[in-house]
Amino acid sequence: MPSDREGAERRVRTDWRDHRLLVGAVGRLEAVRHGRAAVFGFDAAGALAAARANEELGLPGTPTSAVTALMDKAALRARSNTLHPARPVSFARCGRAATLPFLTTLIGYPCVIKPRAGTEGEGVRLVRDEAEARAAARGYPEVTDLLVEEYLEGPELTVEALSRTGRHRILGWSRRLTGPRLTATGHDVPVALDPATAEAVRALVRGVLDLAGHRDGPSHTEVILTARGPRLVEAHARPGGEEFSRLLRAAHGTDVLGLALAAGLGLPDPVRSPRAAYAGLRYVDFPPGRRVDGFRPGLAAARAVPGVVRVQLEIPPGATVRRPPTGARHHAYVLATAAGADAVARVLDRAAGLMSQPEAGFANCP
Repeated sequence: MPSDREGAERRVRTDWRDHRLLVGAVGRLEAVRHGRAAVFGFDAAGALAAARANEELGLPGTPTSAVTALMDKAALRARSNTLHPARPVSFARCGRAATLPFLTTLIGYPCVIKPRAGTEGEGVRLVRDEAEARAAARGYPEVTDLLVEEYLEGPELTVEALSRTGRHRILGWSRRLTGPRLTATGHDVPVALDPATAEAVRALVRGVLDLAGHRDGPSHTEVILTARGPRLVEAHARPGGEEFSRLLRAAHGTDVLGLALAAGLGLPDPVRSPRAAYAGLRYVDFPPGRRVDGFRPGLAAARAVPGVVRVQLEIPPGATVRRPPTGARHHAYVLATAAGADAVARVLDRAAGLMSQPEAGFANCP
């Protein structure tokens, strides 16, 4: 598969979405033939493709059944509720959009609507009353496959873990910041938790991975610290996004991707270089009609702010923003470190502000 990731030694061109083509192309490699390799996928579709390829080629990795178990949000919610039977999370399946007003009233407001097998936050809606539920129903296909569940209130964590033969090692977590529509606005590290809460988070993540049959490979789990204890939002058989991996590496030297690759290939862990720093990440989004100029001095100004580690634009050069961001897909992000949480926040606010100014590298199209 074409790869621009750091450390790639060889490129194999194939359509990884076609299982037969992927297995045929990878299976010809000498290391694969001798069982000294593994296939990795770092997003939802890639993780599933990799699991299927590893199984057919007899290579180690996350089983397909575990990947699909984590992708099925309804089944995963039912399983995770067994971990706290005294106060499970209320939810209901929805097969027709027209029934959403009834189901949301049944669950109670506010509540969350999400696709049963959705990824990257696509299609997730927070509804606060029946009027919003009726409006939401018009935004989904009439025949659909949705999950309606109670709104979980409290701080939200994103937790990275690495599993080897059924043992789940928690690599780190961040505080996930959200906007009014549940869309992530950023992440902060470290997160100070009391020992009991920290152990409850670890137990929940490990319990969910056990219930899904996830025995090997990386995982990314979202948890909310409710008044009744930690509760699962969702989990995935893959690492978090590249920007999240960079955040953990900047904060305390944890190389999530390096650890996952080493574990899958039976290699020693990469050398860890603790930073003992506070780190934060903020997403930056632009209104529709905004055009990214070639020079982009706003990005250069943001990169020059002391403490900024990385500024990443996800829009191709010269492109025009056509629509607001959806789900977990954002137009840009800025990553920074500093000696304290308040200092990180100031750096991020300043850099994000520079990136957002039209006169600093962006122009509105007529």
